[in-house]
Amino acid sequence: TMTFFVNTSPLAGRSGGKKLTSRMIGERLFKEAETHIALRVTQSANNEAFEVSGRGELQLGILIEEMRREGFELSVSRPRVVIQPGENGEMLEPIEDVTIDVDDEYRGVVIEKMTKRKATSLEIKPSGAGKTRIIFAAPSRGLIGYLSEFRTDTRGSGIMNRICDKYDTYRGPIDQYRPGVLVSMENGVAVTFALHNLEARGTMFIEPQTQVYSGMIIGEHSKENDLEVNPVKGKALTNMRASGSEEKMFLSPPRRMSLEEALSYIQDDELVEVTPDTIRLRKRELDSNARKKAKRAE
Repeated sequence: TMTFFVNTSPLAGRSGGKKLTSRMIGERLFKEAETHIALRVTQSANNEAFEVSGRGELQLGILIEEMRREGFELSVSRPRVVIQPGENGEMLEPIEDVTIDVDDEYRGVVIEKMTKRKATSLEIKPSGAGKTRIIFAAPSRGLIGYLSEFRTDTRGSGIMNRICDKYDTYRGPIDQYRPGVLVSMENGVAVTFALHNLEARGTMFIEPQTQVYSGMIIGEHSKENDLEVNPVKGKALTNMRASGSEEKMFLSPPRRMSLEEALSYIQDDELVEVTPDTIRLRKRELDSNARKKAKRAE
Protein backbone atom coordinates (compact mmCIF):
# COMPACT_ATOMS: atom_id res chain seq x y z
CA THR A 1 0.00 0.00 0.00
CA MET A 2 1.14 3.53 -0.80
CA THR A 3 -0.43 6.92 -0.17
CA PHE A 4 -0.69 9.30 -3.13
CA PHE A 5 -0.85 13.00 -2.25
CA VAL A 6 -1.34 16.20 -4.20
CA ASN A 7 2.05 17.80 -4.77
CA THR A 8 2.30 20.58 -2.19
CA SER A 9 5.91 21.47 -3.00
CA PRO A 10 6.78 25.15 -3.65
CA LEU A 11 7.96 23.96 -7.08
CA ALA A 12 4.64 22.36 -8.00
CA GLY A 13 3.73 23.06 -11.61
CA ARG A 14 7.25 24.20 -12.51
CA SER A 15 8.65 20.83 -13.59
CA GLY A 16 6.57 20.11 -16.66
CA GLY A 17 3.46 18.85 -14.88
CA LYS A 18 0.02 19.84 -16.19
CA LYS A 19 -2.17 17.57 -14.05
CA LEU A 20 -1.86 18.72 -10.45
CA THR A 21 -5.26 18.60 -8.75
CA SER A 22 -6.65 15.86 -6.52
CA ARG A 23 -9.60 15.47 -8.90
CA MET A 24 -7.31 14.67 -11.82
CA ILE A 25 -5.21 12.28 -9.75
CA GLY A 26 -8.30 10.55 -8.37
CA GLU A 27 -9.89 10.10 -11.79
CA ARG A 28 -6.68 8.55 -13.12
CA LEU A 29 -6.32 6.15 -10.18
CA PHE A 30 -9.95 4.98 -10.22
CA LYS A 31 -9.74 4.49 -13.99
CA GLU A 32 -6.65 2.32 -13.48
CA ALA A 33 -8.45 0.29 -10.81
CA GLU A 34 -11.26 -0.52 -13.27
CA THR A 35 -8.88 -2.45 -15.55
CA HIS A 36 -6.53 -3.93 -12.91
CA ILE A 37 -8.42 -6.13 -10.47
CA ALA A 38 -5.39 -6.35 -8.15
CA LEU A 39 -5.46 -2.59 -7.62
CA ARG A 40 -7.57 -1.05 -4.86
CA VAL A 41 -8.03 2.72 -4.44
CA THR A 42 -9.54 4.47 -1.41
CA GLN A 43 -9.96 8.24 -1.12
CA SER A 44 -9.35 10.01 2.19
CA ALA A 45 -12.04 11.99 3.98
CA ASN A 46 -10.54 15.34 2.95
CA ASN A 47 -10.16 14.17 -0.68
CA GLU A 48 -6.49 15.20 -0.68
CA ALA A 49 -4.94 11.72 -0.45
CA PHE A 50 -5.52 8.27 -1.93
CA GLU A 51 -4.61 4.90 -0.45
CA VAL A 52 -3.51 2.66 -3.33
CA SER A 53 -3.03 -1.07 -2.72
CA GLY A 54 -1.54 -3.47 -5.24
CA ARG A 55 0.37 -6.72 -5.60
CA GLY A 56 3.72 -5.18 -4.83
CA GLU A 57 5.99 -2.17 -5.10
CA LEU A 58 6.77 -3.04 -8.74
CA GLN A 59 3.14 -2.70 -9.83
CA LEU A 60 2.73 0.60 -7.97
CA GLY A 61 6.06 1.85 -9.28
CA ILE A 62 4.96 1.18 -12.86
CA LEU A 63 1.71 3.07 -12.22
CA ILE A 64 3.61 6.09 -10.84
CA GLU A 65 5.99 6.06 -13.82
CA GLU A 66 3.06 5.96 -16.26
CA MET A 67 1.37 8.87 -14.49
CA ARG A 68 4.47 11.09 -14.52
CA ARG A 69 4.91 10.46 -18.25
CA GLU A 70 1.29 11.52 -18.75
CA GLY A 71 1.97 14.88 -17.09
CA PHE A 72 0.90 14.20 -13.50
CA GLU A 73 2.63 15.65 -10.47
CA LEU A 74 2.15 13.99 -7.10
CA SER A 75 3.86 13.02 -3.85
CA VAL A 76 3.94 9.41 -2.67
CA SER A 77 4.78 7.73 0.63
CA ARG A 78 7.05 4.79 1.33
CA PRO A 79 5.48 1.41 0.37
CA ARG A 80 4.15 -0.61 3.28
CA VAL A 81 2.61 -4.07 3.53
CA VAL A 82 -0.92 -4.85 4.66
CA ILE A 83 -0.96 -6.48 8.12
CA GLN A 84 -3.99 -8.62 8.97
CA PRO A 85 -5.28 -9.80 12.38
CA GLY A 86 -5.29 -13.54 13.05
CA GLU A 87 -8.00 -15.63 14.65
CA ASN A 88 -6.44 -15.19 18.10
CA GLY A 89 -5.71 -11.49 17.67
CA GLU A 90 -2.09 -11.94 16.59
CA MET A 91 -0.62 -9.97 13.69
CA LEU A 92 -0.21 -11.74 10.37
CA GLU A 93 1.97 -10.51 7.52
CA PRO A 94 2.40 -11.69 3.89
CA ILE A 95 5.18 -14.23 3.35
CA GLU A 96 6.65 -14.78 -0.11
CA ASP A 97 8.44 -17.70 -1.72
CA VAL A 98 11.62 -16.19 -3.16
CA THR A 99 13.72 -18.19 -5.63
CA ILE A 100 17.19 -16.79 -6.32
CA ASP A 101 19.69 -18.04 -8.91
CA VAL A 102 23.11 -16.54 -8.28
CA ASP A 103 26.78 -17.14 -9.06
CA ASP A 104 28.49 -19.18 -6.35
CA GLU A 105 30.79 -16.30 -5.39
CA TYR A 106 27.82 -14.10 -4.43
CA ARG A 107 25.90 -16.77 -2.52
CA GLY A 108 27.24 -15.70 0.88
CA VAL A 109 26.29 -12.02 0.60
CA VAL A 110 22.78 -12.88 -0.65
CA ILE A 111 22.14 -15.26 2.26
CA GLU A 112 23.48 -12.67 4.72
CA LYS A 113 21.28 -9.85 3.35
CA MET A 114 18.16 -12.02 3.19
CA THR A 115 18.69 -13.32 6.74
CA LYS A 116 18.89 -9.74 8.03
CA ARG A 117 15.52 -9.16 6.35
CA LYS A 118 13.96 -12.01 8.39
CA ALA A 119 14.03 -14.51 5.50
CA THR A 120 14.35 -18.24 6.19
CA SER A 121 16.29 -20.40 3.73
CA LEU A 122 14.27 -23.46 2.68
CA GLU A 123 16.65 -24.98 0.15
CA ILE A 124 20.17 -24.39 -1.17
CA LYS A 125 21.36 -26.47 -4.10
CA PRO A 126 23.81 -26.15 -7.02
CA SER A 127 22.14 -25.48 -10.35
CA GLY A 128 25.20 -26.05 -12.56
CA ALA A 129 27.57 -23.77 -14.47
CA GLY A 130 28.91 -22.27 -11.26
CA LYS A 131 25.50 -21.13 -10.01
CA THR A 132 23.46 -21.81 -6.88
CA ARG A 133 19.69 -21.83 -6.42
CA ILE A 134 18.45 -20.60 -3.04
CA ILE A 135 14.79 -20.72 -1.98
CA PHE A 136 13.66 -18.46 0.86
CA ALA A 137 10.46 -17.80 2.76
CA ALA A 138 10.63 -14.04 3.32
CA PRO A 139 8.24 -11.38 4.65
CA SER A 140 7.17 -8.94 1.95
CA ARG A 141 8.11 -5.90 4.04
CA GLY A 142 11.70 -7.13 4.25
CA LEU A 143 11.94 -7.22 0.46
CA ILE A 144 10.98 -3.58 -0.04
CA GLY A 145 13.87 -1.90 -1.79
CA TYR A 146 16.01 -5.04 -1.90
CA LEU A 147 15.92 -5.60 -5.67
CA SER A 148 18.28 -2.73 -6.53
CA GLU A 149 20.60 -3.77 -3.69
CA PHE A 150 20.45 -7.36 -4.97
CA ARG A 151 21.52 -6.28 -8.45
CA THR A 152 24.49 -4.40 -7.00
CA ASP A 153 25.56 -7.28 -4.74
CA THR A 154 25.46 -9.80 -7.61
CA ARG A 155 26.94 -7.44 -10.25
CA GLY A 156 23.73 -7.77 -12.26
CA SER A 157 24.08 -11.54 -12.67
CA GLY A 158 21.49 -12.67 -10.11
CA ILE A 159 17.91 -13.63 -10.93
CA MET A 160 15.10 -13.31 -8.40
CA ASN A 161 11.54 -14.65 -8.66
CA ARG A 162 8.92 -13.86 -6.03
CA ILE A 163 5.40 -15.13 -5.42
CA CYS A 164 3.14 -14.45 -2.44
CA ASP A 165 2.57 -17.68 -0.52
CA LYS A 166 0.52 -16.99 2.60
CA TYR A 167 -0.10 -14.81 5.63
CA ASP A 168 1.88 -15.97 8.64
CA THR A 169 2.90 -14.77 12.10
CA TYR A 170 4.55 -11.35 12.20
CA ARG A 171 8.33 -11.87 12.32
CA GLY A 172 9.24 -8.83 14.37
CA PRO A 173 11.05 -5.59 13.55
CA ILE A 174 13.61 -5.57 10.75
CA ASP A 175 16.74 -3.57 11.47
CA GLN A 176 17.50 -1.65 8.28
CA TYR A 177 19.94 1.13 9.10
CA ARG A 178 19.77 4.33 7.12
CA PRO A 179 21.80 7.45 7.99
CA GLY A 180 20.15 10.81 8.48
CA VAL A 181 19.60 13.23 5.60
CA LEU A 182 20.65 16.76 4.73
CA VAL A 183 17.55 18.97 4.56
CA SER A 184 17.52 22.39 2.91
CA MET A 185 16.50 25.25 5.19
CA GLU A 186 16.17 27.82 2.39
CA ASN A 187 14.41 28.35 -0.94
CA GLY A 188 16.48 29.23 -3.98
CA VAL A 189 19.16 27.85 -6.29
CA ALA A 190 21.97 25.65 -4.97
CA VAL A 191 25.44 27.11 -5.54
CA THR A 192 28.84 25.46 -5.91
CA PHE A 193 30.37 27.25 -2.91
CA ALA A 194 27.72 25.96 -0.49
CA LEU A 195 27.71 22.38 -1.85
CA HIS A 196 31.50 22.27 -1.71
CA ASN A 197 31.41 23.12 1.99
CA LEU A 198 28.64 20.56 2.61
CA GLU A 199 30.50 17.65 1.00
CA ALA A 200 32.27 17.01 4.30
CA ARG A 201 28.84 16.43 5.87
CA GLY A 202 27.77 13.62 3.57
CA THR A 203 26.76 12.65 0.02
CA MET A 204 24.91 15.11 -2.21
CA PHE A 205 21.81 14.24 -4.24
CA ILE A 206 21.82 17.50 -6.22
CA GLU A 207 24.24 19.56 -8.31
CA PRO A 208 24.82 23.33 -8.58
CA GLN A 209 22.01 25.40 -10.14
CA THR A 210 19.35 22.99 -8.83
CA GLN A 211 16.18 24.61 -7.53
CA VAL A 212 15.68 23.74 -3.86
CA TYR A 213 13.14 24.61 -1.20
CA SER A 214 12.87 24.47 2.58
CA GLY A 215 12.19 20.87 3.62
CA MET A 216 13.70 19.31 0.49
CA ILE A 217 16.21 16.50 1.03
CA ILE A 218 19.42 17.36 -0.82
CA GLY A 219 21.80 14.68 0.47
CA GLU A 220 22.59 11.91 2.91
CA HIS A 221 24.18 12.84 6.23
CA SER A 222 27.29 10.96 7.37
CA LYS A 223 25.70 10.60 10.82
CA GLU A 224 22.44 9.17 12.14
CA ASN A 225 20.59 12.45 12.68
CA ASP A 226 18.99 14.74 10.11
CA LEU A 227 20.78 18.04 9.56
CA GLU A 228 19.34 21.28 8.23
CA VAL A 229 21.74 23.03 5.86
CA ASN A 230 21.83 26.04 3.56
CA PRO A 231 22.74 25.03 -0.02
CA VAL A 232 22.05 28.51 -1.49
CA LYS A 233 24.55 30.49 0.56
CA GLY A 234 27.12 31.98 -1.81
CA LYS A 235 30.62 33.22 -1.12
CA ALA A 236 30.82 36.62 0.53
CA LEU A 237 32.02 39.28 -1.88
CA THR A 238 35.04 41.46 -1.11
CA ASN A 239 36.70 44.41 -2.81
CA MET A 240 40.14 42.93 -2.20
CA ARG A 241 41.89 40.10 -4.00
CA ALA A 242 43.33 37.42 -1.78
CA SER A 243 45.62 34.55 -2.63
CA GLY A 244 43.49 31.53 -3.53
CA SER A 245 40.24 33.45 -3.73
CA GLU A 246 39.84 32.69 -7.42
CA GLU A 247 40.68 28.98 -7.25
CA LYS A 248 38.20 26.57 -8.79
CA MET A 249 36.06 24.25 -6.71
CA PHE A 250 35.52 20.66 -7.76
CA LEU A 251 32.52 18.66 -6.58
CA SER A 252 32.00 14.92 -6.44
CA PRO A 253 29.24 13.66 -8.79
CA PRO A 254 25.86 13.63 -7.00
CA ARG A 255 24.13 10.36 -6.19
CA ARG A 256 21.25 9.79 -8.62
CA MET A 257 18.24 7.71 -7.62
CA SER A 258 15.70 5.96 -9.79
CA LEU A 259 12.04 6.01 -8.77
CA GLU A 260 12.34 2.51 -7.32
CA GLU A 261 15.41 3.45 -5.28
CA ALA A 262 13.81 6.67 -4.03
CA LEU A 263 10.65 4.87 -2.84
CA SER A 264 12.68 2.36 -0.83
CA TYR A 265 15.07 5.03 0.52
CA ILE A 266 12.58 7.35 2.24
CA GLN A 267 11.32 6.92 5.80
CA ASP A 268 7.80 7.30 7.17
CA ASP A 269 8.20 11.06 7.68
CA GLU A 270 9.36 11.62 4.09
CA LEU A 271 7.84 11.66 0.62
CA VAL A 272 8.96 11.28 -2.97
CA GLU A 273 7.92 14.20 -5.17
CA VAL A 274 7.29 12.86 -8.68
CA THR A 275 7.04 15.16 -11.71
CA PRO A 276 7.48 14.61 -15.47
CA ASP A 277 10.96 16.17 -15.37
CA THR A 278 12.44 15.13 -12.04
CA ILE A 279 12.21 13.07 -8.87
CA ARG A 280 12.84 14.83 -5.56
CA LEU A 281 12.96 13.68 -1.96
CA ARG A 282 11.33 15.82 0.70
CA LYS A 283 10.13 15.81 4.29
CA ARG A 284 6.42 15.26 4.76
CA GLU A 285 6.35 18.42 6.89
CA LEU A 286 8.21 21.17 5.04
CA ASP A 287 8.18 23.57 7.99
CA SER A 288 11.14 23.03 10.30
CA ASN A 289 9.22 23.96 13.47
CA ALA A 290 6.39 21.56 12.60
CA ARG A 291 8.89 18.73 12.16
CA LYS A 292 10.45 19.46 15.55
CA LYS A 293 7.04 19.49 17.25
CA ALA A 294 6.11 16.17 15.62
CA LYS A 295 9.38 14.62 16.79
CA ARG A 296 8.81 15.81 20.35
CA ALA A 297 5.29 14.40 20.25
CA GLU A 298 6.66 10.97 19.28
